[in-house]
Amino acid sequence: MQSRFKQAALFSVKLLLSIAVLVYIARGLDLQRLRSHLVSVDPLLFVLALALIFFQTFVLNGRWELIMRALGVSLDWLAGWRILMISLWFNQVLPSSVGGDAVRMWLLRQRGVQWPEAVKGVAADRFTALIGLIALMVAGLPFLLSRVSDQAAILAIGGLTLAGVAGTVVLLTLDRLPKRIAHPAIASFVRFGALVRFLLLQSERRALLFGSALLIHLVTAAACFALARGVGAQLSVVDAGILIPPVVLLTAVPISISGWGVREGAMVACLGLAGVPSEEALSVSLLLGAISVIIGLVGGAIWLASPERGSYSADKAAKAAEEAPSYDGLGKEVSSHP
Repeated sequence: MQSRFKQAALFSVKLLLSIAVLVYIARGLDLQRLRSHLVSVDPLLFVLALALIFFQTFVLNGRWELIMRALGVSLDWLAGWRILMISLWFNQVLPSSVGGDAVRMWLLRQRGVQWPEAVKGVAADRFTALIGLIALMVAGLPFLLSRVSDQAAILAIGGLTLAGVAGTVVLLTLDRLPKRIAHPAIASFVRFGALVRFLLLQSERRALLFGSALLIHLVTAAACFALARGVGAQLSVVDAGILIPPVVLLTAVPISISGWGVREGAMVACLGLAGVPSEEALSVSLLLGAISVIIGLVGGAIWLASPERGSYSADKAAKAAEEAPSYDGLGKEVSSHP
């Protein structure tokens, strides 16, 4: 009962934050102009963005399948894609205390995958995506310096990038710490860091794995570029490539419902650096959110036809995720969008 109360309280806080940020952004905008952008978006470009995000699910599944194979788990491609789509349904359309990642782990367990491999596979998938995102931000820094004159923004994005690099390096090298320094409390993080380092530096498919992590975020940037053009925003391909990754990274912070509010604020701030008016930038973010919901609805249709649905329980999935051994804290949802 106490655990359920905590989950409900956390959900309420996230919901209020999402609403508060959206209201705060909308207060300073021309809502009539915003509505005009949303309803007059070029349908062909919207469909192109939708197709790109849908294509992204196949790349996501391919990356996850590579990770599971490296862990010794044979995951059928179609079965993995079905599980991934169902997790997007729980993330985007049924935002609750049980995130899509917990559902992914639960569904893997229903297929006979042991909890350690299920949790490690989902957590490593998330962290690999984060590393790819940080790599793109590092690559984009020189372009950012040459195209953006706002020093505060440069410091903010540069600081965010450096913090990501530092955090990644620390996690991947925790097992190299002297034993007298390493604390037992971080033992699971040490093992997790060693696992991710193996996947990216020593596994046979490391190039394909890292390449897919980069491609996924480039697809998101391409979709945002298409949406920007669809609402008439003058956003270049280069600007989309260097400004969308920070938006994705900020959206990954699990402080709102499916990233709503945080994504909109980050999109307005980042695209504003390229001279995109706030109404157009917010339109891009809202349309991207709408696409995510559409993809989630496809996952919902798959879930309705899923044989596991009859035995599913949100309490069981949440409890199972919390009790998963060794990597319990690393398997939780960290983002709504890869």
